[in-house]
Amino acid sequence: MSTLTTTPTPVGTVPHAGADTDGTRRRVLALVASDGPVTAGDLARTLCLTSAAVRRHLACLEQDGTIAVHDAGPAGGQARRGRPARRYVVSTAGQAELGGEDVELATQVMRYLRRTAGDQAVAEFAAERNDAVVRRYAPRLTGTDPHERAAQLADLLAADGYAASVRPVAGPRVPTVQLCQGHCPVQHAAEDFPELCEAEADAFARLLGTHVQRLATLAGGAHACVTNVPLAPTTPAGRSRGTQEGTR
Repeated sequence: MSTLTTTPTPVGTVPHAGADTDGTRRRVLALVASDGPVTAGDLARTLCLTSAAVRRHLACLEQDGTIAVHDAGPAGGQARRGRPARRYVVSTAGQAELGGEDVELATQVMRYLRRTAGDQAVAEFAAERNDAVVRRYAPRLTGTDPHERAAQLADLLAADGYAASVRPVAGPRVPTVQLCQGHCPVQHAAEDFPELCEAEADAFARLLGTHVQRLATLAGGAHACVTNVPLAPTTPAGRSRGTQEGTR
């Protein structure tokens, strides 16, 4: 009786067609979700793989329809000669592959709630759902610096499957960062019920203690949910500045 042995593919080598050692292809998809629009070179540096290996995975993901080219601009916004870098984002099909809650059942329940109890009941449900998020996250946001708190919030969201990251914004007079979510487990429900997105933005404001502005959502067709966060002094966790002023 023979024993089948396998030799792991060394890091940095190009896998043969169809191979996906240690879930590398899924790691590539997850990184495209969290960091996109992102180039093959960026992914190669993060994963410590060759660009050729990453391009092999990207080609398979693009062929499967799980990622798509976002634009034809050069990486980093710098003018360069030659062929511009391809920058990738996760497609709608890719969002489904990343997984999430049983959104079909959730959507059916919310439709029933709207039909039987009205729009106000849906808004109250969305608010209650995000109140629970605030209660769970608030004790874990220990940073006193606004940027640090935003980064902590992104880490908590990422752990819950939102592929979140914080990115600096160049140019505005008031220092600002963007909280980006490359995946949303309830995206398809939010397409029919924007109250979920509105309640989430309110939860972010309460957790960060500052006014936030939602610029784009996956439910609205963008490649990520993007929320502007001004780096102003924070108020106590779980309360927005506007809430404090309204109680004086």
